[in-house]
Amino acid sequence: MSRNRTVMTALVAISFVLGLAADAHAQPYPSKAIKIITPNTPGSPVDALGRVIAQQMQAHLGQSVIIENRPGGSQSIGAKAVATADADGYTLLLFSNGHYFGLATNPGYDPVKSFTPVATVAEWNHVLVVRPDFPAKTVRELIAYAKANPGKVTFGFGLSTPPQILGETLKNVTGADITSVPYRGGAPAITDMLGSRIDMNFGTTATLLPLIQQEKVRAIAVTGVKRNPDLPDVPTMIESGFPQVSFNPDNWTAMSAPAGTPRPAIDRLYTAINEALRSPELLASFKKFGFEVMAKKQGDLEAFIASEAQRWPPIVRAAGLKPE
Repeated sequence: MSRNRTVMTALVAISFVLGLAADAHAQPYPSKAIKIITPNTPGSPVDALGRVIAQQMQAHLGQSVIIENRPGGSQSIGAKAVATADADGYTLLLFSNGHYFGLATNPGYDPVKSFTPVATVAEWNHVLVVRPDFPAKTVRELIAYAKANPGKVTFGFGLSTPPQILGETLKNVTGADITSVPYRGGAPAITDMLGSRIDMNFGTTATLLPLIQQEKVRAIAVTGVKRNPDLPDVPTMIESGFPQVSFNPDNWTAMSAPAGTPRPAIDRLYTAINEALRSPELLASFKKFGFEVMAKKQGDLEAFIASEAQRWPPIVRAAGLKPE
């Protein structure tokens, strides 16, 4: 009996020493690859942005950072995968403000409480274009033509996206009878515009600028609070007399982790992301895509997220978008 107790005591002591040794040699965060889930399709603006930021994060974190696309459900499929992942800092969500549109039914998570904000990343606005042969060169002329020809003007957009919100808001504030034509994404809408099957579209500068320069579409307004430097002759929606169609910004992206992720991991990620946002390579890519850096102070993140979560659902409802 005495011998058994002696053996047991020795084993406990050895386990304790080994535990201390393991703690002493534990790898600091991060010690393995980090996965960023984006709830958007491959090739979309948010996906492109994610791949640029992931590449830069790798250099600052010393670990691989991979992108995984999980589109669908108004961003809820990808968001739920992160909300239910281990809160260890190795699974992140790169999302847009569409996360707070309130269009996902029974998503299985709380869009605010299920996540810990890590960092904001980018913001951008849109440009309103019409067919080059369309009989309007300003927004006021567009609205006047639409009112004189009820239902004749067609507006194409990706379903449940900021361009849809912008177009429906313009229709609501002007009372113009414009026919809405939904698509599964923005690219097919542009294809149909080039084929003269639709008349107007809101899109990103990155997508539409080459077509504007080639005179395949005509830009008549930008939605930001100031003119786009690549389109200095194109007025803003505010200058055009429609400040309601300017959300400053229309789109933004941020990174979040599952709720309960340790603060040291959050702090490390915040630092890495914001260092990446200052890199010349990333800034050059952002300019190419039409993105602007959105780098908020860490102490402002939760207030910003809470404010945006309250801000967007009424805008979406007023635009007539319905939950999927």
